Amino acid sequence: MPSKSHIWGTEPHELLLDFPCDRFIEVFDEAYYRGISIRSEPEIIFRWLCQMRVAPYSYDWIDNFGRRSPQKLIPGLDNLAVGQTVMTIFELLEFKRNQHVTIRIKKDIFALKFFGDTGVSYLIIPQSDGKCRLIVKLLVRYPQGILGVLMRLILPWGDLIMMRRQLINFKELSEIVDAS
Repeated sequence: MPSKSHIWGTEPHELLLDFPCDRFIEVFDEAYYRGISIRSEPEIIFRWLCQMRVAPYSYDWIDNFGRRSPQKLIPGLDNLAVGQTVMTIFELLEFKRNQHVTIRIKKDIFALKFFGDTGVSYLIIPQSDGKCRLIVKLLVRYPQGILGVLMRLILPWGDLIMMRRQLINFKELSEIVDAS
């Protein structure tokens, strides 16, 4: 059974879904799952996910150098192309409009050595009650050596804190846009 730091906001059946990141990282050490319900249309949620091209939407004072993530949709950011930079350290691997965004830590930067190989899929699942579920799966292959030991201890909890904030922000922003 995965620990509490590995699963937040998801239902057991959601852990069994097919995620695009599974095709890109076949060998991994751990998987983390995060989820949230959002009262909004898939199109709006997808556009907010595209905003990660310019900001992380978690705790900006930690991972956005103190700059506030944009609180309004920026036109054109939803024009995605494989290979684009996402949240500074990731690259866009695959996307399907209004359904998912899949990213991976860039291979040529320090973050790969620090965090290890990490792939992430943000999956939008429409529900019949006017809501969507935003389910995220992270696959992590930790770095070798002492850094890998430290990351096994720190990364699950650190990611839980940061991604929880990110998903709550996406929920709040998507519901505001959808209501207007």
